[in-house]
Amino acid sequence: MIKSSQKPPDKFDWTLSLILLLLFIFSCVAIYSAQTTGQYEDNFLLRQIFWYGVGIAIIMVVMLFDSEQFRKLSWYLYGLGLFLLILVIIAPESIAPVRNGAKSWFIIPALGSIQPSEFVKTFLILALSRLISDHHLHFPKKTFKTDVYLLLKMGFATAVPLALIMLQPDLGTSLVIIAIFTGLLLVSGIAWRIILLIYGTGATLAGTVLYFVIKAPDVLEKYLKVKAYQFERIYAWLDPFNHQSTSGYHLDKSLKAIGSGLITGKGFSERKVYIPESHTDFIFSVIGEEYGFVGGSILIILYFILIYHLTRTALETNEHFNTYICAGVISLITFHVFQNIGMTIQVLPITGIPLPFVSYGGSSLMGNMLAMGLIYGIRYHHKTYMFSSESRYLQG
Repeated sequence: MIKSSQKPPDKFDWTLSLILLLLFIFSCVAIYSAQTTGQYEDNFLLRQIFWYGVGIAIIMVVMLFDSEQFRKLSWYLYGLGLFLLILVIIAPESIAPVRNGAKSWFIIPALGSIQPSEFVKTFLILALSRLISDHHLHFPKKTFKTDVYLLLKMGFATAVPLALIMLQPDLGTSLVIIAIFTGLLLVSGIAWRIILLIYGTGATLAGTVLYFVIKAPDVLEKYLKVKAYQFERIYAWLDPFNHQSTSGYHLDKSLKAIGSGLITGKGFSERKVYIPESHTDFIFSVIGEEYGFVGGSILIILYFILIYHLTRTALETNEHFNTYICAGVISLITFHVFQNIGMTIQVLPITGIPLPFVSYGGSSLMGNMLAMGLIYGIRYHHKTYMFSSESRYLQG
């Protein structure tokens, strides 16, 4: 027996709407200030407002679909994502130009550029969620063999879009894809000894490579045929002040901007440190300089509230498929926030990852709004069952 736990008007997620509204305000204020410095001809604020409007339309459409419909569509959307990734690579440069060494965007007349990989992130979340939930339906009894089988399926489903994104090449988005895989792997039910073995091995290899990059780069150049210039980003991360005229320029400026903001900042539009393209990946530097530690902390707390709300949604849903979707979206948003803010304060190397809902960017914003649409849909179509412990398995 099924009964709705809420009246229809209460099904709309007002809490998530308030969080997104506050992030929208942060975005508008920071972008307006950022575009006043530099030789910008475009009004990025108006464009951001437009993309937010498009994002709201995306949410309104997506939330109309329930989990069963998305379960059926998941592999079709995944296939569409792969098709777009292949198309952007093989398309002529008149349609998909090379920017900053990467071929990642389509040019759409009157709209600007669209980056398919931003949507592929959400499509991958749906595909992996479907894969995990179907696996547990077919193999209700867990064994080492079934865990390895699930791991291989998840790995293959992730490796295909990851390889296509690396071919563009786009390191930042590739890291996000890995983060989504990691988040869903942790909640997939695979035995922890397998997970610890995988990531223990990965961490050891990464640490070893980093050691050789710092201490003996000639070894990597000799045996792995890696060029010395490919290490510049790591050197700039570790010592930006000695690379401030080259690859460490942005990080050097970012540290000076955030550091000069002190506790309360310099005030709206009172920035003194110029950072190129600060309305995109380095928007947090603008906030840090103008509003200081207080402003930056308020924004970070807002992201914590968003992640907490997504976690509550994951715990309250009655369907495993929905839980996995929430876990994937949490991984997506968490990694974006941690990586973007981390790179502006030298905690992490610089990658081209925007700050969710705050940085300027139509593709990024629409991709994130698509993910939020899934959360709205889960909340809107949520049902409470009389025997909730049984219902999760019936629905899972």
